[in-house]
Amino acid sequence: MATRTKWRFVGDYLENCNCDIVCPCLVSTKAMMATPTQGWCDNILAFHIDKGHYGDVALDGLNVALAAHAPGPMAEGDWTLAVYIDERATDEQTAALGAIFGGDEGGPMAAFAPLVGTHLGVKKTSIHYTIEGKSRAVEIPGVLAVAVDPLASMHPSGEIWGTTGHPLAPEKIAFGVGRAGNHFSDHGMDWNNSGQNGHYAPIEWSN
Repeated sequence: MATRTKWRFVGDYLENCNCDIVCPCLVSTKAMMATPTQGWCDNILAFHIDKGHYGDVALDGLNVALAAHAPGPMAEGDWTLAVYIDERATDEQTAALGAIFGGDEGGPMAAFAPLVGTHLGVKKTSIHYTIEGKSRAVEIPGVLAVAVDPLASMHPSGEIWGTTGHPLAPEKIAFGVGRAGNHFSDHGMDWNNSGQNGHYAPIEWSN
């Protein structure tokens, strides 16, 4: 077995799927085996790396986005996946991010790799990831615009956090809601997850 390159990063992530709030994939009696509330899952996940490295390759400030479709319960697989990598990434950084987010080098994405049935490839493009207060947003011009706001809470913090064991942020995720106008259109897919389930969290990944 080839020796893996050591990598680590800290940053932030958001997701917005087409499930009603709260998505049953993790918050249910059938974690990862529950049927999505619409019968299938259309999910946008976006990531911002504050500081990180892949071997000697710095990854600071870069963004990645994924569009994933599952035809039924997430754990049953047969996902269709499209990957978008920050156009600012060098060739070395692009290869590093491809290895990390493809699951080839361990870490959280390694658990998802066997579930992908159709990989639509990788595009390098402009990706804008922003954090404003408690809200997160990601934009790829001409492809997607997704924002997630905190789910309304009676707690003074204005947020609801859960320790659900989410593979991307096992310690805690915030429950959110997709903002009006959220959309994705590419590879013949056209989604609008406005008002639907969302999550966000700080993340710390490594292999």
